[in-house]
Amino acid sequence: MKTLVLALGNDILGDDGAGPAAARLLRPTLPAEVDVIESSEAGLALLEYIEGYDRVLLLDAVVTGRCAPGTVIELSPDELEKIVSPSPHYAGIPEVLEMGRRLGLKMPGEIRILALEVERPETVCEGFTPSVKAGLPAFASRAAQVVNLWTRPHTQSFDAAVLTGTARAETQ
Repeated sequence: MKTLVLALGNDILGDDGAGPAAARLLRPTLPAEVDVIESSEAGLALLEYIEGYDRVLLLDAVVTGRCAPGTVIELSPDELEKIVSPSPHYAGIPEVLEMGRRLGLKMPGEIRILALEVERPETVCEGFTPSVKAGLPAFASRAAQVVNLWTRPHTQSFDAAVLTGTARAETQ
């Protein structure tokens, strides 16, 4: 089964770059058969990325106001309309899927969405707010868990402690 991790966001918009940043942490841990694409595009432009895949994991930044910045949120495409203040990348994802189906394109049978609650997704700056920076390892780790469920037993283990440098060598 073809699997795609599609990381949405823009690195020059501060916290909006959380999706691509998580993908960069995640990429080295994934099996070769899992594709990873970073994009700052939205709407119908996403159709070309997701066509032909069986499973797609979307990674993005979002502001819901329902949880603390740095919190990982799991959503289904049906839940997107419940987001109070959605990311611009989510606008139209259900419509994109429907349009692809109507055009006879092979659309993913399974789509999972992981988002990181952020503070400043529209501020032109490089880097992240402290809470978002602190949440990135958990964001990447949760993404790895999802991909692992899809691709098991081929996925390498992935530990957020390794990303943060808090892992300690075991001595016998």
